[in-house]
Order: sequence, then C-alpha cells, then structure tokens
Amino acid sequence: MALRDTSLPEPSGPTDRCAGAPPLDPAERSRLLAGAHHDPHALLGAHPVADGIMFQALRPFARAVAVVVDGERRQLASEGDGLFSGVLPLPAIPDYTLLVSYADGEQEVHDPYRFLPALGETDLHLIREGRHEQLWTALGAEPMTHEGVTGTRFSVWAPNAQGVRVAGEFTFWDGQAFPMRSLGSSGVWELFLPGIGEGARYKFEITARNGDRFLKSDPMARGTEVPPATASVVTASHHEWSDQEWMAGRGELPVHEAPFSVYEIHLPSWRKGLTYRQLAEELPAYVKDLGFTHVELMPVAEHPFGGSWGYQVTGFYAPTSRLGTPDDFKYLIDALHQAGIGVILDWVPAHFPKDDWALARFDGEPLYEPGDWRRAEHPDWGTYEFDFGRVEVRNFLVANAVYWCEEFHIDGLRVDAVASMLYLDYSRDSGQWTPNVFGGREDLDAVAFLQEMNATVYRRAPGVVTIAEESTAWGGVTRPTDGGGLGFGLKWNMGWMHDSLDYMAHEPVHRKYHHHEMTFSMVYAYSENYVLPISHDEVVHGKRSLVSKMPGDWWQQRANLRAYLAFMWAHPGKQLLFMGQEFAQGAEWSETHGPDWWLLDPAYGAEPDHRGIRDLVRDLNTVYRTTPALWQRDTDPSGFQWVLGDAAEDNVFAFLRYDAEGSPLLAVSNLSPVVRHDYPLGVPGDVPAWREVLNTDAGRYGGGDVVAPDPVKALDGVVRPTLPPLATVWLTPV
Repeated sequence: MALRDTSLPEPSGPTDRCAGAPPLDPAERSRLLAGAHHDPHALLGAHPVADGIMFQALRPFARAVAVVVDGERRQLASEGDGLFSGVLPLPAIPDYTLLVSYADGEQEVHDPYRFLPALGETDLHLIREGRHEQLWTALGAEPMTHEGVTGTRFSVWAPNAQGVRVAGEFTFWDGQAFPMRSLGSSGVWELFLPGIGEGARYKFEITARNGDRFLKSDPMARGTEVPPATASVVTASHHEWSDQEWMAGRGELPVHEAPFSVYEIHLPSWRKGLTYRQLAEELPAYVKDLGFTHVELMPVAEHPFGGSWGYQVTGFYAPTSRLGTPDDFKYLIDALHQAGIGVILDWVPAHFPKDDWALARFDGEPLYEPGDWRRAEHPDWGTYEFDFGRVEVRNFLVANAVYWCEEFHIDGLRVDAVASMLYLDYSRDSGQWTPNVFGGREDLDAVAFLQEMNATVYRRAPGVVTIAEESTAWGGVTRPTDGGGLGFGLKWNMGWMHDSLDYMAHEPVHRKYHHHEMTFSMVYAYSENYVLPISHDEVVHGKRSLVSKMPGDWWQQRANLRAYLAFMWAHPGKQLLFMGQEFAQGAEWSETHGPDWWLLDPAYGAEPDHRGIRDLVRDLNTVYRTTPALWQRDTDPSGFQWVLGDAAEDNVFAFLRYDAEGSPLLAVSNLSPVVRHDYPLGVPGDVPAWREVLNTDAGRYGGGDVVAPDPVKALDGVVRPTLPPLATVWLTPV
C-alpha cells in the first residue's frame, strides 16, 4: 500500500460525521464496482448537491474514510463494498484530501477523482486522426505535476473495453480502487493518480465487452520489469546528453554518399553479463579501434523470451530492462556518439507475439491485429501481424519510430521483415488470403504505413537513415515517397549476399561454373541504394560461421575469408558484418554465450589466425574511410567500371571504383589457389603506376605474404601485378 503523503499538512481539529448522501443508482453502482463504468469521475470525488457538496470515495479494504477540509476531518459513511460517502454544507467544492484508515494505519492522500483530465483536446484529436507524432507524450504513464499536485497520469487506448482500471504494486495488483474514465470517441482512458511516481509497477485491468476481466501491460510503457516479470514501470528520463557535436553533424552528408560500415551486435551476448553502462565502457572503444562507422543493434525493445533475439516484441517503447534502465541505454548511445560512432536500431513493426498480457486482443477483441484471422496470423512465426489499415495502429508504429530517433538519438532504423508486410500472400496458400481492392497481392495498407513512417522520420529527424530488410524484387524500396517509392534510405542486398556466399562455398576448381554469381549483382546494383549484409541470420541454425562456409583447409578457409571481405568492402554498396565474424570465429553464433573472445588470446595460438583477420577488418575500414572512391558514388553507375568480369577460368575479378573527382581505386580478386604473375589488367591510360594499399595475403593477416612493396608500372594502359592466391588486392594511382 502507498506510504502516507508527507507533503500534506497533518490534519487537526474535531472529527465529525458528514451528513448522509443520496444512494447511488443501483445500476451505476454495479457497473462501477464491476470495473465496467465509462465515467467513474461522475460518481466519485466531490459534486454539488442540494444540501452542499457530496463526497464519494471508493477505497476497498479500508476501515474508514474521512474528508479533510482546512485541517478538519469529517467521517464519511460506509456504503459497503468499499464505497464511502457523505455531504458537507459547503457552497463550492473545496480543496480537500482523504484520510483513509486501514488495519495497518492511516494514509492521507489526494483524491484522484477531484482532478480534471490531464490530457488535452489537441492530444485526443491527433489520436483520433492517427496523427500524433509524439504519441508517447500522451499515452502511457507520465509522471507530472497536475493542478499543483505531483503524481502520474495513466492513459491507454482501449476502445472496445467496458471499463479500464489501474492496478499496481501500490494496490496489491487489485484494480478496484482506481477505475479510469473514457475520453469519448478517442477510445482513450485516463486517470491521474497523485503520489504515484517513478519506479512504480503497474498494469491496466481491462473489462472486455463480454465481461471478461484481465490484466495487460501498458503498450506505451517506457520501462518494464526484468523478464520473465511482465509489469510496466513508471519511468521518466533524467539523462543529460553530451553528443551535441555528433547530432549537429550527422546529416552533413547524405548517407548514400558517405562512408557507411556497420558492425552488427546482439547487445546481451556481445560481452555476456555486461549492463548498458558497462558496455559503454568497452563497446565504443572496440568499434572505434576497428574503424566501423556505425553499430547496428539487434532489437532492444522489450521482449519476453531472450531466445527470440528481440524479434518478438511486447514493449515497443521500452528498451529491455535486462541490461538496465532507459537512461542507461541512452548513456550507451551517448558514449558511442562521443566516440564518433552512429547507432542503428533493428526495429520490428511487422508482427508481435500472442502473449495474453501484452498487445494480443488487448481490450478483449482484435485491436492491434486485424479482425480477419487470415490477415492477423503470421504463418511463419506464430505471431500476430499489425492492422496497418487502422489509423491508431499505424500511429502507434509511426510514433514509435520517431520515439527512438528523438528520445534516444538513434541514427537509423533497420526495419525487419519488410517483405512479409508488403505481400498479402506472404507464406500463405490459396484460400488463406484475400486480394486487395485492385485484385492484387500487395498489402496497400502496409505500403501506406511504410511510406508514412519513412516520410515522418526523415522530416522529424534530419540525418537519420531507414534501412529495409526486403528480400524480394519490389520496385522502389529506396525511391522517395513523393515518387511512389517506399521511402527507405537503404535496402539490404539479399541477392548479393546469397549469390556471393554460394560462390565462395565452392571449391576453387568448381568456381568457374559459378562465375556469374559474383558478377550478377552489378546488373541491378543501382536499382536501389544497397547495403551488403553479412548478418546474424547467415551464421546460425546450421548455416555455419562465415569462415566455416569457406572450402579447403584452415589456411585456405582464412585466405578465402580475407579475400571475400576485401571484395565485399570494394563492391558498390555499404557494408554490414556481424560480431564474431571480424575475427573468424569458427563456431556459429549462440545468444547463450556470444562471440568466442578467447580465440583472440595469444595463449590459444590466436596470432595470426584470428587476430590477423581482425587486423584486416581494421585496415579495410581504415582504407575505406579515407578513400572516397569506395563510397562516394555508391549509387552512381559512373562510379564503377569492370576491368575484368569474364575471367571465369582464372577465378579473377577486377574492377575500378571512382570518386567524385574521378580518382580511381583498382580492386582485383584472385579466388584460385595459385599465384598469377604479371597478370594483365586494363587501366586508365593516364595513370603511370599503381601501388598496393591493401593486400589480403599480407603476412600480418596470416597470408603467404605475396605482396608488392614497390609500385607497379603501367604500360599503354595495362598494368601487370602479381596476384596472390585466394586474395584480394587494392591498388591506387601513385
């Protein structure tokens, strides 16, 4: 039970009884006590009557309740079932408090039912229209001072409910005392609870239309208990940001014209057991040392099952409490920004789990999910899909995207499972879906949602990038919304990833039959703005780690991996690499223990087997960031030129990258296990000599050290470098 409110003056003076109050209408009383009343404020609190002011309080389990006016207490009469009432001969409603007596003592409290709504008409209008871009400021639990009193405003959208009540640790999880009022056609329920502040755990007790009553966590909760506990937590932010320089400069270059090299991380397992604040002491330094421009965090929004890696979200507005508080998460982002590292968040608006305490059938009926089971059920993951056609649901998600960008200074959103949203027949057989109004398979509501989300985020958060994980040939994913596109900034190039990994998995003797798999990506490389992803999905569930996908013995596997990474970094498009792959971890990733950091310990022979790979990744990023040819014209076809794209018999690929000034970089990959001496390559005739700026066969990376310390001269537009085996070489003009 809540402690005595010490901010109130001690009551003094005589204790008299109030005059009797007229009884409540039996039907109204029944609805109130059953948690099914839409307007408890019309019954509870203080109201003028013929003989003065009537006071009505609902305090279950109380022995007595008195009203305190000007230091004098007047006892209310018990009406049974926790109801207390009485009339004072007063001309107007006074400032008053309630003195509530329980078996273990007294509490003097402000009456929640004396306050006007703490939610304005503008907020309600925007919620009804589905246009409240800062929805988290209107719904959820908001600590505040209202009418001069400190407490927390609780508000929740539950349009199908008969009634909603607040239950929490402060009521012993019994909602009887605190029924909420309905704010008309908005479907929002609201109640200001004085004396309830940060750290209080709560849920909403909902009475459905069919009379069922159940507890639900707050969809807008900004804090949660540590799973498997499921309560929401009243939360306010006190973090003071120190990343002003980063925020001011992050939008200076369009992302597709800037270096963009991403290290993907599963925070709970990157360094097992570390909190957000402890990660802030290690992660920025590690990522900065390796030269990545950004980290991409697998979903951090609250989720009940750790084994889902965060992709089954129940708390869309709350960073997982497993690693600390929301302010602790902000501290980590702040530290990354101060180290010059951007933060991309994996965001999951495609679906949500069916846990009965969360979003599923939130007010007793389909609300966040469609009412038609054929559209509600996601066939692959045993989850519900969102009802993208409902404006309030779309608002919930659009505002959520804005929330992470504005409140947490997130620099990008990688949107998960976009393909599953775009197609009505995604993973569905005939009869399990219905066409759109034009007879097609496209989900027009999902398209409209994605366009609205992207347009809103780009308008409100300059410098932020949105990235689509979209695995089909949907046209215009990264085209602006005003041109009919979805409006994403970047798209994962799943085709490149599958083709190139398939090629690399073959023994070199067979690669000539698959040569096109490494060149085909250039047919469509400029159809979208691409990221080349080697993500967590490629190193789990029997797919093997990146180095283990490579053929040959251990030396050859590492050589193949080094050559592949340098080919990837030189290829048009941005880069993404999952943790553990930067040092050639041999085992698949597991969320239960994370990367095999021990492989970097020299005591285990890590030099140069694993440290060599990590040194290469560091050098790849270093040369990449200082060489505009590798990123400045990623989306411009004139920034790329094949030098040799048909040398299938030799397993050789060579191409030029150009920066905006026309300065080139020559990338050559020899994916056969033989040295190729004086290999002729056509180059721009105005470049007399070329020098190696990176060679994956260098001894410090664990290679055979077939390197060219001196510049290689060109003659009549032909340069003849020596190509190391299973290696990629980068050359620039001397």
